[in-house]
This record gives sequence, structure tokens and C-alpha cells, in this order.
Amino acid sequence: MISFIKGPIVTKSPTSIELEAGGIGYEVHISLHTYSHIEALKEVKLHTYLHVKEDSHTLYGFFEPIERFLFKHLISVSGVGPNTARVVLSSMTAEETRLAIISNNVAAFKKVKGIGPKSAQRIILDLKDKLIKDAGQNPGSVTFVSNTLQDEALSALLALGFNKAKATKVLQGLMSQIGPDAPVEELIKGALKQLT
Repeated sequence: MISFIKGPIVTKSPTSIELEAGGIGYEVHISLHTYSHIEALKEVKLHTYLHVKEDSHTLYGFFEPIERFLFKHLISVSGVGPNTARVVLSSMTAEETRLAIISNNVAAFKKVKGIGPKSAQRIILDLKDKLIKDAGQNPGSVTFVSNTLQDEALSALLALGFNKAKATKVLQGLMSQIGPDAPVEELIKGALKQLT
């Protein structure tokens, strides 16, 4: 799995870009939301998802981890492929998509080309509980982890058997105290002191 690609942008359009990394050019399909973030950039780091089919390997890239997180959830819904998921995330921001799902807002999906009421209901039915569970908090006040260091620290704490909601809350507090560039070891040690 290619987790991210960082490098200079060779070419770009609202739907795809070519990135050079390690002397290799990668074609990465993107949403309009991601394009709006990278439009003026010459170099970028994209969080990626490699979609493998019998006849193709397609790389999708996202400026924010939450967008990739929702993309992976959307394509897990029967009848929603990567292109449909990308259209959803081009029509709404990641946060708007998440809120539409957890608040049963079928109407929000009306502006998405190719998503009818039945598809919208299927997406909501399949993903609402998962998104609330993944958030581990009250759905109305969720702030998703958008930092890979925090993700790494959270994975380590979960592997040690700590509660996801408590660990996430502690890590978010630590991130605001010691800053987003803190070493992952420092985050884990700080969290262990508060959780034990």
C-alpha cells in the first residue's frame, strides 16, 4: 500500500495530477476539494489510496487524511465505486459529507451527480454507525485526527489495549500543548502518563 507521495507537481488538472517522486512519475486522481488546496503549489504531499482491479491499478490522492478516510468508507458501500466516491468528495467537503451521513441528510446528496435517493440512503445506512463509532465521541462535536503522528500514536495506544475514545481525547490535548511537530514517542509517553 502506498500511504503517501511527496514531490514536485509535473502537471495538474482539476481531476488528476502527475507527481514526481524518486525519479518516478505517478498519475494521481484527485477530487476538486484536493485540487483547490494544491492549485497554487509546485510541490505537494498527498495521502493516497491504490485501487486494484483485474485490469487496472489506479492511484487516488487526497490533500487531507480525513478525505482519504471518507473515500475508503464510501467505496466500501455496495454500488459506490472510486469515481462515485470522488464525485461525492468533489461536491461536498469531507466534513460536509461526514455530517450529511451522521445526520441522515439524504437531501445533501441531491447535488451529487450520479447519487439518487436510494444510493444516498444506502450510504447513510452503511456508514452512519461506522463513522460515529470511529469518532468515539458525540457525533456533533467530532474533530477528526488530521495528523499522521497522532494516528501513529493512537495505533500504538490501541495495540496496548487502551480505549480509543479516551486515547484520542488525551492525544488531542497533548497535540495542542506540545505542538503538531512533537515526536511520536513523546506523544505516546505523555498519553501513557495520563491513561495509566
